[in-house]
Amino acid sequence: MSAGPGAGFAAGEEPWRARLGTLRQVVRQELVTRQLAAHLPGLPSRRVLDIGCGQGTQALALARRGHAVTGLDASPRLLGDFQAALAAETEDVSGRVRLVEGAAEDAAGLFGPSSFDAVLCHGVLMYFPDPGPLLDAIAQLTAPGGIVSLLVRNGDALAMRPGLLGDWDSVGQAFSGASYLNRIGLPARADRLGDLATALERRQLPLLQWYGVRVFTDAAADDAPLPDEATLDLILRSEQQAGQTDPYRSVAALLHLIGGRQPA
Repeated sequence: MSAGPGAGFAAGEEPWRARLGTLRQVVRQELVTRQLAAHLPGLPSRRVLDIGCGQGTQALALARRGHAVTGLDASPRLLGDFQAALAAETEDVSGRVRLVEGAAEDAAGLFGPSSFDAVLCHGVLMYFPDPGPLLDAIAQLTAPGGIVSLLVRNGDALAMRPGLLGDWDSVGQAFSGASYLNRIGLPARADRLGDLATALERRQLPLLQWYGVRVFTDAAADDAPLPDEATLDLILRSEQQAGQTDPYRSVAALLHLIGGRQPA
C-alpha cells in the first residue's frame, strides 16, 4: 500500500504492519514497483504524490530512482515507520521525500491544482463507499502530461480467493456484490476494470495500461513467510508475467491501473 484512509483503515493498521514481510505483501509491493518503473523511469525526475503512502515502500522506490516524492497519510504510526526507513537512506534519497500527515479525502485542499506529474493511490479506494470524490481530487492534482497509478481490489474476480480457500458462503456473496471482508478484517469494496476505466476517462485520464497483481499467490496464508531467494525470484517472475498476460491478469486479486493526462 500504501495504507488506507484514516477512518476506514485505522482498525486494520496493526495487522497490516505485522504482515509487511510476508509472501503476499512482498509479492504485491515488488510487482507494483516493477510495473511502475515502466511508467516512471529515473529520468526525467518527476513530482510524485503518494496518497495513503503508509510505510513508504513505493515512495522510497521512486525517490531512489530520482523522483521528488510527497507522501500523504493519516496515520502517525505509519508515517513514523516511513521516517525510520528514510533515516537509513542516503541524504540524496531522503532529501527528495516530504511527508505530510493528512487524510486522503483532503488531498485536493492540501496541494494546488496540477501540482504533481504522477499521483499514486494504492489500496485506498477500497475503503471509500463512493470513490468519485477522491478520483476528482486525483484528477485535479495531476498536471498535464502526468499519470495516475491506482491499485484496487478486482471486482471482476472477487470470488476467486474465497473459492480457492473453500469459503463457499463468501463465494456466493462475492458474486452478488462488490463489498467484502478483507484479510485484515475490515469491510472493503472492489472496483471493476471497466467501471474504473470509464471513471478515469470522464476525468480526462484515459487508461494507458493495466496489470494484475497476485494471480497465483493471493490464497497463500496471511503469515506465509518468504521462501529462499531462488524460489522467490521464480515466483515474482511468474507473477509478473501473469500480471501482464491475458487471461491471467483478469483474475488477479488486485488491479493496477495507469491513467494519463494529455500534455498541455
